[in-house]
Amino acid sequence: MTMEGKKYDQGKMRYDLLPFRGLDDVVRVLTYGADKYGPDNWRQVKRAEERYPAAALRHLSAYLQGEPDDRESGLPHLAHAVCSLLFILTMDQECSDELIAERKAREADKACNGS
Repeated sequence: MTMEGKKYDQGKMRYDLLPFRGLDDVVRVLTYGADKYGPDNWRQVKRAEERYPAAALRHLSAYLQGEPDDRESGLPHLAHAVCSLLFILTMDQECSDELIAERKAREADKACNGS
């Protein structure tokens, strides 16, 4: 009688669903950016919340107009757009707790002042 091993992974995140071929290009863009600007430089960019959506849209626009690769890096425009979107998503997630706290403080202030 052979015993079957058990693995309780129901409900866990499915990293095996990631399309690694596309993800490799995203990592190439991140590596290109780290070599050019320094690792995690994107966190220091002023007005990043405006500039990264604009960058994502520029890369998407170039792709939709028939230019598959960025002229400067030689890497896919879509991978550049994904990087910009990841930066936006990460900044949004990191700021969400702070924004919620600020909103609650404003609401509490309004309630205390009778506004």
